[in-house]
Amino acid sequence: MGNYHVRQMKPADYEAVYCLWKTIRGFGIRSIDDSREGVERFIYRNPTTSIVAESDGRIVGCILCGHDGRCGCFYHVCVAEDYRKRGIGKAMAVTAMKALQAEHINKVCLIAYKNNEAGNGFWKSVGWKKREDINYYDFNLNDENITRFNS
Repeated sequence: MGNYHVRQMKPADYEAVYCLWKTIRGFGIRSIDDSREGVERFIYRNPTTSIVAESDGRIVGCILCGHDGRCGCFYHVCVAEDYRKRGIGKAMAVTAMKALQAEHINKVCLIAYKNNEAGNGFWKSVGWKKREDINYYDFNLNDENITRFNS
């Protein structure tokens, strides 16, 4: 396994990114939001902030990153299992955060499932703070947007 490089995600990366997502145990893939059309819509709305990592022509990491003009958010942060603990996740996060700063965004958040031990451990190790002072709520606007988790 060679070196890696980090770059902006492009719509043409969808197939490779989706294949990566399918390899990540416990990863939730939404039927509409994570379809080609859903991801392309997200990238067109946020053209500079989503990031992939490549090694030997293979996409080995991804962060979907966007913002609402006030706060950035990371979605679907993942690194291929055989490429973990090499600094790829941190490099992608730093690149995405710099892209957010270039757009005058001063804060970024993410959601990690409580049972995602590796992810929660990673975010704590790179200086992110777990919020204990808020409750997170969501409301499903489309019942057809089903999340399926990889086993």
